[in-house]
Amino acid sequence: MADENPDRPEQPAKPEPPVQPEQPAKPEQVAKPAVDAPQPATPTPMPKPKTPNLALRRLKSGFKPSRGQAIVAVVLALVACVAVVQVRVNRADDGYQNARREDLIAILDGLGQNTRRLESEIADLEERKNSLSSSADKAQTAREQAEAQVRTLGILAGTLPATGPGVRITLNDPQGKMTSSNLLDAIEELRDAGAEAIQINGSVRVVASTDFVDDPPGIRIDGQKVNSPYVIEAIGESHNLAEAANFPGGLVSEVTGPQVGGTAEVNELTTVPIAALHAPEEPRYARPAPSPTK
Repeated sequence: MADENPDRPEQPAKPEPPVQPEQPAKPEQVAKPAVDAPQPATPTPMPKPKTPNLALRRLKSGFKPSRGQAIVAVVLALVACVAVVQVRVNRADDGYQNARREDLIAILDGLGQNTRRLESEIADLEERKNSLSSSADKAQTAREQAEAQVRTLGILAGTLPATGPGVRITLNDPQGKMTSSNLLDAIEELRDAGAEAIQINGSVRVVASTDFVDDPPGIRIDGQKVNSPYVIEAIGESHNLAEAANFPGGLVSEVTGPQVGGTAEVNELTTVPIAALHAPEEPRYARPAPSPTK
């Protein structure tokens, strides 16, 4: 049919939509057969994440000492050891608290005598020094002093006879219960009291290297058999030596006590001759060292 209104403009034709290219057909996916997996009876819970324990970390860091802390710990340990030793020494010294008055007086007397002896030695050494410095013939004076020192050392070493004031102690052991330790204790007590030369039974000279061995009945001293009665002769201040032998708990108390059951007699003498000599042994390895002045 023709348009009845020729004056109306023509409407433009609507453009046709573009033709989309055909997409290739996707192949159909093949369904995989389901595998029957064993299912757990109960579901496993997921592990909880660990949170850092700050208190535990601080505690661990405290157990890692620094160098300064280690030094302080060592010093404290040494102080503790010293304190323990001091406490033990103090406990050992507590024995004087239970001692009798007579025992304490004897101990003080012995200390006083040792002090006087040391003061006498100091005075003697000072006199020698003054004589050497003021003498016109210093070489002759030094030679005389050296010879006197050799004689003194010979008496102490037991290679020279000696005589002087001292004591004679006679110990009877009828039951044969005295041991080498009893005789050694007697020698040590006399040495502590200032004995300078000691002999036993007139045949054995006691020196620093003398050994005592049990050999019932009797005692073997430096390889020589000695039997009861034991006669100990010592040179020194007679009163000091006698007090050392008669000290409560000392030689006389030990011999006359129930452990030995013997008798003891102590005599102070103005002159005690000691003729027994000690044969020195030649050292195998030791040699005199050269003088530092040469």
